[in-house]
Amino acid sequence: MSTPLIEVRNLRRYFGSPLRPVRAVDDVSFVIEPGETLGLVGESGSGKSTIGRVLLRLIDASAGQVLYRGEDLGAASTTRMRELRSKLQMIFQDPYASLNPKMRVRDILGEALHIHRLARGPGQRERRIAELLELVGLGAEHAGRYPNEFSGGQRQRIGVARALAVEPEFIVADEPLSALDVSIQAQVVNLLCDLRERLALTMLFISHDLDVVEYLCDRVVVLYLGRVMEVARTQDLFERPRHPYTRALLAACPKPDPELKSVRVALKGDIPSPVDPPSGCVFRTRCPHAIAACSATRPPLEAVGPGRYSACIRNHELEVMEAVA
Repeated sequence: MSTPLIEVRNLRRYFGSPLRPVRAVDDVSFVIEPGETLGLVGESGSGKSTIGRVLLRLIDASAGQVLYRGEDLGAASTTRMRELRSKLQMIFQDPYASLNPKMRVRDILGEALHIHRLARGPGQRERRIAELLELVGLGAEHAGRYPNEFSGGQRQRIGVARALAVEPEFIVADEPLSALDVSIQAQVVNLLCDLRERLALTMLFISHDLDVVEYLCDRVVVLYLGRVMEVARTQDLFERPRHPYTRALLAACPKPDPELKSVRVALKGDIPSPVDPPSGCVFRTRCPHAIAACSATRPPLEAVGPGRYSACIRNHELEVMEAVA
């Protein structure tokens, strides 16, 4: 089997006091194959953005490993990480906060080219900046402007161009649509789809918008309170979710066609604190199918079909109940 581009092994990231840590990410494992777009979904506070930052080593892991082409990023030296930065990039959530308001677009894009020595001389630098702007649907004439002279959608395109400037293999897109108007979101999604095909990009797409994830991603990882609940190919997950939490997420999505009816899944209570997560299955306090054993056993992420996994001790029982229903 080929080596995954990105492999995450038993990743943990805790914050705060060692005596009462905030367990933002707690024993997460998954792989991303070359050319794949993997969706990472879950409610706010589930650990999505933290995982994205640990993958690029913007923050360090508390435990576990992140491997890029088999190389442990956590063990890489500062010099080696500087070399790898050109291969691993991020598109940030807020285009209003992620661009320096005192720098022209020419300087924002040119900074990456200078640091990684990707352009020799002013002429080559200007040509590359013009290429990047055209690649994301802007023009060379925009290079002399400041970020505040652009709309939110245009700013996000500049953020995408900045990520692409160093010709990366892997991009973490951290909720790149959440700060944009709905009318602009579709344009950015189509841009990402086009760039993925043209540049053979591998991407981790972090989002709470399940409709976009269904459209853009090849596979999906479902998170709850820092732990993986389900992993599946996108079509399988949306057509037949296996974990009760995944079913609840999908049932909560509005349906554009009133003829499409779905069974509502009522979740009890609020999301527990990551400082004091429930014993056993972290979802048990809100799960409509929870039994006494759920409090004593932490369910492993086990195979429930070709290429799909679910973390529930009642996996097989629920499958039978669903088939009978």
